[in-house]
Amino acid sequence: MRAMGEILLSNLSYKSFADFTNDIVGSGAGFYVGWTYWTVWVIIAISDVVAITVYLDVWFPDVPKWIPALCIIVLLTGVNLVAAKAFGEIEFWFATIKIATVVALIVVGIVLVLTHFQPDGHGPASISNLWSYGGLFPHGFSGLLGGFQLGVFSFLGVELAGTVAAETEDPKKNLPRAINSIPARIILFYLGSLALIMMVQPWDTITSSTSPFVQIFGYIGIPIAFHLINFVMLTAAASSANSGIFSTSRIMWGLAKEDQGPAIFGHLTASRIPIRVNYQSLP
Repeated sequence: MRAMGEILLSNLSYKSFADFTNDIVGSGAGFYVGWTYWTVWVIIAISDVVAITVYLDVWFPDVPKWIPALCIIVLLTGVNLVAAKAFGEIEFWFATIKIATVVALIVVGIVLVLTHFQPDGHGPASISNLWSYGGLFPHGFSGLLGGFQLGVFSFLGVELAGTVAAETEDPKKNLPRAINSIPARIILFYLGSLALIMMVQPWDTITSSTSPFVQIFGYIGIPIAFHLINFVMLTAAASSANSGIFSTSRIMWGLAKEDQGPAIFGHLTASRIPIRVNYQSLP
């Protein structure tokens, strides 16, 4: 991310890493990286839309799933047609919901650990729970590799912090700020929340049938914890789908400009959004 930030600052016309791969490494590498990245994000965005319909099905089981799917696609596409600022605004509110939830979890977890809360059927909450159940690598190095794949996948999209910041009004100020904050956020929100979850409830008692977030909030008597987390997961999926629309449009624009994709996608509006607005001149 630091290297990407330096390259984006060196040429503010870059909108994705496919752009500078073409420019610096070569057209072959740029073609491969661009189309691979575009394909990945298309699949992810579609998967997120499907996930949104599943989360909504909890509250609206009688509504056909294609209706919320169509609505979310139209809504997010509309947001991305406005400006990068609109994308950033909606992502700000999505992120606020997620951050507020994680911060609440961290606070609750700290309180449970300090009060030595004891879940039913488990020992008391303690920092020692991190290493008392088989150590930090209870399944050896293969277990680490298995979990590492999911961890890497979860961070797909972090590069958009650089791409979006590069399109702001003051990228020389906003881009370094966005990238430099990433390590602190990972340590606090990801490692911090996971550590506290396992301090309260040992890793070998956590099952895939129940969200650890729901369990932690349930311990302090929040009866609607499931619905709260379902809402947070819904916004997280919407955020990811929104990122998919943003990133694929920029990648396609870059590929078109390098004659590696359909030329029809190589246009920008006055607000520098990759949209083909002059439909009369279509070839």
